[in-house]
Amino acid sequence: MSIGGDGDMVVKNRFLGFLIWQSVQSTAIFLLCKLLLFSPFTQRPLSPSLAGCVAFLAFQLSLLLFSTSVSVVASPYPDRPASLSELALGLVRLLFVSGGQPLSLDIRRRAKITLSFVLFVTASALSGFLSVVCVGWNCDLSAGLQPWHRLEIIGFRGFAVGFFYGLHSLFKRRWVLEFPIIQRPPFFSFKMGLPSAIGRALKLSGAAYLLSSALAVFLTKEFQGQVTMGKFIAEQIIFYIGIFTVFLCWELSHHLHQVLHTKRFIFAPPKGSAAAETNPSEPLLAVLEESTPRSLLQHLAYLDLCMICESNADTWRRAAFFEETGETYKRVVAVCLRPLEKLASKLDEGLESYSVDKSFQLSHQLQSPTDWQLDSRLLETFYNFQLCAWCARIAASLTVHSHKEDRFGVAQLSGSNAAVISTLMSCLLAVETFMGKKTNLQSPHHLMGPAGIKWAALSTGRRDVTVSSMGKKRGNPQYSKAYSMADILRTSIYHIVSAFHDEMLNSAKAGLLEKDWIISSKPLYGTHEILLQKLRLFLDFRAS
Repeated sequence: MSIGGDGDMVVKNRFLGFLIWQSVQSTAIFLLCKLLLFSPFTQRPLSPSLAGCVAFLAFQLSLLLFSTSVSVVASPYPDRPASLSELALGLVRLLFVSGGQPLSLDIRRRAKITLSFVLFVTASALSGFLSVVCVGWNCDLSAGLQPWHRLEIIGFRGFAVGFFYGLHSLFKRRWVLEFPIIQRPPFFSFKMGLPSAIGRALKLSGAAYLLSSALAVFLTKEFQGQVTMGKFIAEQIIFYIGIFTVFLCWELSHHLHQVLHTKRFIFAPPKGSAAAETNPSEPLLAVLEESTPRSLLQHLAYLDLCMICESNADTWRRAAFFEETGETYKRVVAVCLRPLEKLASKLDEGLESYSVDKSFQLSHQLQSPTDWQLDSRLLETFYNFQLCAWCARIAASLTVHSHKEDRFGVAQLSGSNAAVISTLMSCLLAVETFMGKKTNLQSPHHLMGPAGIKWAALSTGRRDVTVSSMGKKRGNPQYSKAYSMADILRTSIYHIVSAFHDEMLNSAKAGLLEKDWIISSKPLYGTHEILLQKLRLFLDFRAS
């Protein structure tokens, strides 16, 4: 399969496929609910009517609105939206301070995210209004009310449950695309998620029903007229079934969107074609180098590259990385190390900016360190966790495979092996510092074993206590990601060390370990001495 020119067509085709399959499943749910669940409350459930056809088309239109809003707000990168105060301040600067100059790219990007969130909640509320009305339109809900009064009551409650669902989805960060660890066929992945989607629809529909019932108390028209107990109970049952039907369609749409947009796409020309024989890596590298950062297309390209490097299914594509000139291999390594370099740089900047002066210490001396607000830059550091995890695994797997598959020695001659080891260890040191660990370079007579490295808790000042509490506080949303990232980096380094253990030991005996496996320029984090001692610790299998 080839990308056929513009890589954005990949995302557009998946969006169109999502809309088609969403309409199929929503049609099946609508018909089954009408025939099975609503038939006891309908006089002629099997007889077609113009009102029923209009209700069905309006129901599909409401789900189209919801599905489109889901695709607009969805992103593989959990970026932070702009707050109301930031939006107001930016508007004031735009109108009165900056003299009409455009705002910064960061503010504009986060303002667009906030706008997309507002549109998603609004679309969910409108979709709830229309879909709940359409589902229960032909049912016997007279209960002494006029038709427009029924429409007002049902529509209001549908609007409320849609608004509730939109806020719940944003609060639970369900707009973030999470790529599965194991890639399965789309049908199997969709089938595996059906029980959880149905269970979530039951829970949310119950909570939304109670919320809408509390709000419906203010609709005094609902209680006008003579309402028998039997009709009132039937009305509540019908309304709950309608909410559950709508929520089930929404949950399945969410699940279908995740499945279709996170499955692997192969960025390669067809096997056996002329392009596959000459330069099969160019389509993938073009997307990796030219796609928009943090976009879905970029994530799909990194996922494809990770599958190439870790599995043995596309060995012909991996073999093309080790071509004689070495340019392809250097390009692949460069695109893999770029996110890791940004991770280490951001952590370095964030930890430095977190240094506190005496005035800050005095103003916070009566507060617990765990109550302090984390710096926003440190909170955003692990937003790109998925991409950084893939890059660490790609760099390690590609380096390990070069030990046997690199016939021309381009990995070692180009200095890529040293760049990979140095970047992985710099990232590991930065993440461990964030978690509350610190690497101390000791004098020779204080060395702990041949590695010559000592781990100690940060306790040399207020900044150390703050950083330690930052990483160790379990309420911190980045706590699990920091520890997971450290485990992935540590495993990746061990993967390389295990493959090149004999070569590294020979280099260490000859005094060339730093020259062969550590870059000569300044590391991203730490020093050459720290990296060298850290590498020796891995050689002794004592890094933890």
